[in-house]
Amino acid sequence: QVQLVESGGGLVQAGGSLRLSCAASGRTFSNTMGWFRQAPGKDRILVARINLTCSTIYYADSVRGRFTISRDNAKNMLSLQMNNLKPEDTAVYYCAARGLSYSGSYDFQSPSGYNYWGQGTQVTVSS
Repeated sequence: QVQLVESGGGLVQAGGSLRLSCAASGRTFSNTMGWFRQAPGKDRILVARINLTCSTIYYADSVRGRFTISRDNAKNMLSLQMNNLKPEDTAVYYCAARGLSYSGSYDFQSPSGYNYWGQGTQVTVSS
């Protein structure tokens, strides 16, 4: 089992920055990890993902150039640096991890590709 705990959300003005962190505990050797977000009344969508060796990184078009995902396997940490935030970035942000033994979907763009989730952290960007 892997436990994920996010932190770093909050209220910020448009153009500001926030850094989200996700601390992993338990059986922490996870393959791909990612950040998803879910706005009220909308689906949970992938923001960014990173593989175990950090050799493959993906960003949604809406955040590319503004957000940076990183992971520190020695510290069991996943981070998301968010710069130049926009009101449309407002959502609950979730940390997700795919366990090495997970045999579910291999669609890493979908929530179904991950079997461990944090509780979520609210990010609100005011205009």
